Amino acid sequence: MSETVVADFVGRFFAPGIEGDPPTGRIILSQRRLVLAADGYKETIPLSSVFDVKVGQVPPEMAGYFNDTVTVAYRTDDRRGVAAIEGNDTNIDRFATVLFKVLLNGTPALVRHPAKVGGRVVDSDTHRAELDVTQGALSFEGCPEPFTVDLRAVVSVERAQRDLDNGDRPVISFRHIEDGTAVTSQVGLNSGRLTNVLGRYIRLRYADVQEELADVELGEAETEVLVAAYSAGPGVSLSKVVDIEPQRLTMLLNGLIDEGLLVDTDEGTKLTAKGRVIVGQRIEDVNT
Repeated sequence: MSETVVADFVGRFFAPGIEGDPPTGRIILSQRRLVLAADGYKETIPLSSVFDVKVGQVPPEMAGYFNDTVTVAYRTDDRRGVAAIEGNDTNIDRFATVLFKVLLNGTPALVRHPAKVGGRVVDSDTHRAELDVTQGALSFEGCPEPFTVDLRAVVSVERAQRDLDNGDRPVISFRHIEDGTAVTSQVGLNSGRLTNVLGRYIRLRYADVQEELADVELGEAETEVLVAAYSAGPGVSLSKVVDIEPQRLTMLLNGLIDEGLLVDTDEGTKLTAKGRVIVGQRIEDVNT
């Protein structure tokens, strides 16, 4: 059966059997395996053996060689291996996303959505679904009510034991903002190793957003405008919702647009994904 190559680039890597400096060679990813090849060296890693993927975390024993990597942990023939792969920023970021997609796409899943709305537990049924990974989102198809989660709106994620389908199993439980409300979803996969990989992917996107938000400093007035943008809805002028002098409001809006928290549309000023996360966190803080 032929395999489709989904990534093929030149980079440095470190893997079992390599001594001394990491070689430069080809990194080839298909839908079934990852191959690392250099002069006199070749390591083939079946994707069915991969149980962990880390991005941007260099193993201590390799810290002297690499600054930024995708690290793949795998187990074959009772042997555990770790491969660290480094490329230029564009290649390595694209490779990480494609690797997660190849590992997770089409995986059968058990989902409970929503499991909580705010802090309230919801008596939702567990449904079987098929997982689809896209850039920055997870989609669950084949269930009675298919849904998509924007990973830019995730505010917390944990691995836990939950009762799905008449039995406790490892699940990824993550809270995300939907229309300004914190919603918790629970996802369990048939494979423990893929459950671990899914958790890594969600945490990776969560960390990206948190890194962006760490640079955002908001005063009371800016926060008030963001909450008003959420509460007002489309087509409602914010000047009618907030008690802020028009010139000052215009200045605040321009600043929030520059921060990527608001965007002007044909229907008025709306929250961006980052803006929705901040408002959702604010509402959660007030409610708790």
